[in-house]
Amino acid sequence: MPRTETPWGPWEPAPPAEVVELFRELGTPWWIGGGYAIELEVGHAYREHADIDVGLLRRDQAAARGLLAGWDCWAAEPPGTLRRWPPDETLPAGVHDIWVREDPEGPWRIQLMLDEADGHDWVYRRDPRIRRPLAAFTVAEDGFSRIAPEIQLLYKAKGRRPKDELDFTEVLPRLDETRRAWLDEALATEHGTHPWRERLRLRG
Repeated sequence: MPRTETPWGPWEPAPPAEVVELFRELGTPWWIGGGYAIELEVGHAYREHADIDVGLLRRDQAAARGLLAGWDCWAAEPPGTLRRWPPDETLPAGVHDIWVREDPEGPWRIQLMLDEADGHDWVYRRDPRIRRPLAAFTVAEDGFSRIAPEIQLLYKAKGRRPKDELDFTEVLPRLDETRRAWLDEALATEHGTHPWRERLRLRG
């Protein structure tokens, strides 16, 4: 796996198979997110990944912290800073990004992302008008779940980094009309106009 240097130490993301094996023991919903989720939809690898994202609901954070009791966990609060996440702390609403490594001297291995929910609905933290039934939030894989590609693209649409543009281009042919329509409407709600909207309406 690639090694990426950061101001808070190096990243050597855990391989997806190891992440799946670890989180199989979690008794609450979780899913693979980020670029790996897009690659799983595409069906083949096409770029390197600086980290690996595991998503879960904010209300289930205690279960995840218990699973990672022996790991060194740090919360991004505010974004651009890191501070230790004690095992007995419930993270406040503004924290949604957690870096995890086996020990304080080792590289970062997994990034946890906390998502919001209201009952049986996922709620988009950047614009709570955008919701999705939790039953349709993920796609089942072989013994695990990944975030639905159109929802991951919604998160990526804000920054539109080169890797986000590549992910959009690679997965676009795989999106059916229902997924395209959902993403188009979500982009309209959050951004109004967005360069991806026109491409979502084109076929072929």
